[in-house]
Order: sequence, then structure tokens, then C-alpha cells
Amino acid sequence: MSTQRRFSIVIATRNRPESLATCLESLARLDYPADDFEVIVVDDGGTSPVDGVAARFTDRLPLAVLRLPHRGPGAARNAGAQRSTGRWLAFTDDDCQVTQDYLRRLERRFARHPDALVGGRTVNGHAESLCSTATQRLIDYLYDYSRRTGRLEFFTSNNLALPTDRFRALGGFDASWRFAAGEDRDLCDRWRHAGGVLVHAPEAVIVHRHLLDMRRFWRQHFNYGRGAHHFHRARARDERGRHEVEPWRFYTGLLAYPFKHEPAGRALRVAALLGLSQVANTLGFLSERRRDMTTQETTGPPPG
Repeated sequence: MSTQRRFSIVIATRNRPESLATCLESLARLDYPADDFEVIVVDDGGTSPVDGVAARFTDRLPLAVLRLPHRGPGAARNAGAQRSTGRWLAFTDDDCQVTQDYLRRLERRFARHPDALVGGRTVNGHAESLCSTATQRLIDYLYDYSRRTGRLEFFTSNNLALPTDRFRALGGFDASWRFAAGEDRDLCDRWRHAGGVLVHAPEAVIVHRHLLDMRRFWRQHFNYGRGAHHFHRARARDERGRHEVEPWRFYTGLLAYPFKHEPAGRALRVAALLGLSQVANTLGFLSERRRDMTTQETTGPPPG
């Protein structure tokens, strides 16, 4: 009689073979029985083949590689989830490294909350970069703020785990989002709307090695704004209720947050970047809304 694996780790990747190799190296060092987990790499239409990278780990990892035409990270993760055989899915990204005890930490959480959506803690792997630091501080603040207000609403998709059957029943990530910005927020919102529980597991740590310069920082947060528009539109379409605008204390708290966690001179620069991130986010939101309105004027409103 065959037994089900406990975990399927799904990694969407596109044109980052060196980062993927580092990610797989960390997975190969997991302190976890090799027959109790699998790794599924989904190549989202990349032009840099991943076969050579994967071949270096086939004797160290239970590893499978899927290849898709470029459809975006949500669709890639869904394809990996459909291929999976584990009881729980754990999603991470190709620019992340898991800690050695990562799956054991998740397993302990699932022992207490087997049907929950569990989110771990992400650590910035480029502390020397102000832009990477500011982006991680934003995520840290959102988690802290949501816990303080009693409204834990989402976890980022680079450190998120949940039961496979419930993920499939929910329909997975919204595959219509072709870029990485907000699809995790939408998944968690649909999960909560369906009665699911979110559980924070700060002991389940991954290191995020996403090096940002100013151009990439702006583009990332501009895309977050675009994703926020998609999120609001999806909520309205599915009648999940109106998403409340945060009060001013949310934004003043955001700008004050670096001063609790960074040296004074560095904190001022990180706070300035956090302010800039909100400008980029707003412009991205307005840009996507305008694009939507133009599309509807041309083709009519979307179905449903």
C-alpha cells in the first residue's frame, strides 16, 4: 500500500537559473525524509533552460520539472499543484532559500492546524541593499499591522503552505494575473471568504535574495499597485465585499516602522523609500484602472 507524501514544494521560475540552483541547493539540505516530500519546478516559458540546473540535483532531491508557455506565476504554480502528490503544498520562489528545518517547522504547525493556510517568515538576503531592505520592511510591517488590528489577511507566495485538496477546491491562484503582484493576496482573501483560517508561523523561515536597484524597486511597487487594482476588481466581481481603505495611521506607522528596526541614518533612507513605494503603488493602481476603463470602452465590460 502506497503512502502519500507529506509535502510538495512548488517553485515557479523564469530565466533565473543561477538563483534556481541556489534555491535547490537549500532544498537538498533539508532535514526531512526524502520520501516524504517532492520538489516541482515549473518553468514559466523561460528562454534559459532549467534542465541543466535540475540535472545537478536529481540524485539529491525527489525532483520534477514542468515546462509551460509563459502564462505568469499564478498559472505556473497551479500547474505544479496539479502535478503534486503531497498532502500539503508549500510554495516558494526561485530566489529564495529555505532553512534546514523548514518542513519540520511547517509540519508542527499543520499538526495543530491541519486545514489552515500557513505563512512563514521571510528574511531579506541582501541587507546591504536599501531597496531590498525597504521592500522587506514593507512586508514585515503589513504582517505586524494586520496582527495588531486582528485582521490577518494574507501571506506572500514565497513562503506559503496549505492543504493540497483545499487549494484545488478553491481553484488555485487566479491565472489571469500575468505578473507577480497581488495574486497571493487574492488567494488568501478567497480562502478567508470560503471560511478558511490563516495561521502565522514565524519559525518557518526562508531567506529572500532579491537584489533591487532603484529602477527595479520602482517597477516592483508600481506592479504591486497594478495588482491591487486587479484584487479590488476581483473582490467586486465575486461579491466578496468592499475592501476598506486603510486609515492615515497605517501610513504614518509605515513611515515610522524603520526607526524601530534600523540605525537612525539608515532608517531615514528606508523610510523615504517606503514613502516612494506608496507613490509607485498609487500610480500603478491608477494606471491599471485607466487601462481597464479603456478596454471596457473598446470591448464592453468583462463577463460575470
